[in-house]
Amino acid sequence: MAMVEIETHGCKLNTADSQQMAAEFLRAGFEVRSRENSNPPDVFILNSCTVTHIADKKARQAISAAKRRYPNALTVMTGCYPERAADETASLHSVDMVLGNRGKPQLVEAVTDRLKIDLTPCADGRDIIPNAALLGRTRASVKIQEGCDQVCAYCIVPKVRGRERSVPVDEIVSRVLQLEGTGCREVVFTGTQLGHYGFDLDSGVALPFMLTEVLKRTDIPRIRVSSLQPPEIDNRLLGVWSNEGEGRLCPHFHMPLQSGSEAILRKMRRTYSSEEFLRKVDLVRSRLPECGVTTDVIAGFPGETDEDHEASASVMRAADFSDAHIFPYSARPGTSAHHFDDQIDPATKSERARELRAIGRTSSESFKASMLGQVRSVLWEGQRGKLGLTDNYIKVRMDDGNIKRDGDGLIEDVVLRSVQEDGVVVVGVD
Repeated sequence: MAMVEIETHGCKLNTADSQQMAAEFLRAGFEVRSRENSNPPDVFILNSCTVTHIADKKARQAISAAKRRYPNALTVMTGCYPERAADETASLHSVDMVLGNRGKPQLVEAVTDRLKIDLTPCADGRDIIPNAALLGRTRASVKIQEGCDQVCAYCIVPKVRGRERSVPVDEIVSRVLQLEGTGCREVVFTGTQLGHYGFDLDSGVALPFMLTEVLKRTDIPRIRVSSLQPPEIDNRLLGVWSNEGEGRLCPHFHMPLQSGSEAILRKMRRTYSSEEFLRKVDLVRSRLPECGVTTDVIAGFPGETDEDHEASASVMRAADFSDAHIFPYSARPGTSAHHFDDQIDPATKSERARELRAIGRTSSESFKASMLGQVRSVLWEGQRGKLGLTDNYIKVRMDDGNIKRDGDGLIEDVVLRSVQEDGVVVVGVD
C-alpha cells in the first residue's frame, strides 16, 4: 500500500484542507502516515502558506528537508505558495509536482497518475475520515467558508483563495458528525471571512443560524469560531453563545485589529475604525465577561508614522487582549501595498513589532492572572493528556503529581493555579 505524508503550514483553513486531503487519500486506498510510523512515505505533500516572505522561506526549507529525508519519495508542493507563484515553486529542485489551491481537488488523481500505481479504494470510502490519532489531535478544523471579496491592501489571500463561497449547512453538520464519531472533541470553524458565511446560500442562512443548527443536530462537546471581523459581531451573534451555545460554544473571539491608526486602517482598506473596534471588544466582554479576546497587528505598514505606531500601541492597551500576534509588515507581490513608495525600513519594523509584542505579553499575563483560582473547562491533548486548552483559549499544563491516566481527549473542569515562566498555566483537579 502506498503511503502519503502531509505537512501543513499556515492558517486553520490549511489545516482543514489537509484533513480533507488525508480523507481523500484514504478513500483512494493510500495509507496516511502517522507520527508513530517510522517507515518513509512514498509521497510527501507540503500544504504551504504564503502570507509573508517568511512563510515562503519556511515552505522552501520544509520541502528541501523532506527531499533529503525521503530521497525516493514524490515531493508535492500545494497550497497558497504555488497558487501565488507557480513558476517559482516549480523551479525548486526539491519539488517534483506543484498544485495550487485550485488544484487540490485533483491532487489524489495527479499523484496516482504520477506514481503509475493501481490502488484499491475503500469499500466504504465515501464516509471515511482520519481518526483523532491519525490527525494527531482531538481538535479538528472544519472549513465553513472560503475566499474573500474585501481585498485589503496588504493581503494576498483573495488572490490565492478566490471569491467568497460558503459550505452548505447540511455538509457542515455531516462533517461535524463524522469527526464526532472518530473521537474528536472540539471543532474549530474556519474560513477567510467567517462573518460573511451564508451570503451566497438561501435567504436567512447566516453564521448564527448555522451555529444553532450544528448545536441542535450534533453532540460535539466544544465548538470554536476561529476569527471574526469587528463589523460582523453583534448582539444577535453573541446571543447564540449566551443561549443555545452556552457550555459548548467556546468563549473566545479572535478579532484582527491590524492597526490602531485611523489613517493606516483606511490605507489598508479595513472596514472599521479603532473606535468601533474597541466598542465591539466591550460588547463581547459585556455579554461574555470571561471571554478570551485575541488579535493580529501589523507593525510597520507603508507610511506608518511614529504617531500611527503609538495609536496601535494605545488601542492594544485599551483592548487588553488575552493574546496578540504581531507581524512586521511583509510586502506581498500581487497586493497594492507592495507598490506603495513609502515602505518602512526593516529595522524600524522590527523595533515597532518588538514594542507591540511587549504590550501583548503584558496584557496576556494580566488576563491569565485574572483567571487564577477559577474553575475552567479544559480539553486535554498530547502525550498522556498533560497539555490542554481552556474554553477561553488559555494553554494549560497538568500538575505532574495529578497525572494518573491517559487524558488525551478528556474534557474536565480544573482549577487554574499558577502561571509558569513559559506562559503556560498550571492547573489541578480538586
